[in-house]
Amino acid sequence: MDTTPEPPAFNLTDTDREVLAMTDDQFVPHDWDNLKDIIARNDLGALKRKPSDLVRYLSWSRDTKAQYGSITNFICKRRLGWHLPEPAGTSDSSGTAVADSEPVFPYNNPIPFADPSDYKILRNDWPYGLAPGIVHLCVWLRTPVPVQEHGGDLTDESRALIEEFVERTFVARLAREGYSNPKDHVQWFKNWTALQSVRSLEHIHVLVRDVPESILFEWTQEPPRKGAPN
Repeated sequence: MDTTPEPPAFNLTDTDREVLAMTDDQFVPHDWDNLKDIIARNDLGALKRKPSDLVRYLSWSRDTKAQYGSITNFICKRRLGWHLPEPAGTSDSSGTAVADSEPVFPYNNPIPFADPSDYKILRNDWPYGLAPGIVHLCVWLRTPVPVQEHGGDLTDESRALIEEFVERTFVARLAREGYSNPKDHVQWFKNWTALQSVRSLEHIHVLVRDVPESILFEWTQEPPRKGAPN
């Protein structure tokens, strides 16, 4: 009988290995100020899942890859309802987003976040280990967001586009709700390429705190998800 352990669904970081050596009782969830500090320093590799969640995530990722071929296939089919085109590596002028060796998604506007039909906001099925009251959302895009050639971090132009989108979509909504300091209830980040577990599907992460379920539903059109997605 072969007892060789199966490889993980994606490359484990040193942080992942550190978490896997912990118990849930030893794990300290990220609070709002800690998240601010991590995002301000762009130290995104410091973000951690709770140990038991990371174990389940690794198992789910392995099983999902076996069933769907890739995590991208699962997200497109089961979560986004998007048809997954064939990979392509050249650009064209037909209104199609292109990335080397990655799927090509048709879009309505080449500017990210300009057309609501080109993106979808969902709850993150596998959020980081967050303190109570903090909710982790993902914004999935058909349109590619340009990043720096070396390292895969955002360009200044892309960062400005995302800031404007977050302001009008999340911060402005909380302002209308009467929050006295709505900006302090919203944070966002985009993992650079090496940290992405779903590399072929463009997405950014949005964290919100103390936001009622009614507004979360407005943004995502889905109730809280319980248990592993399927």
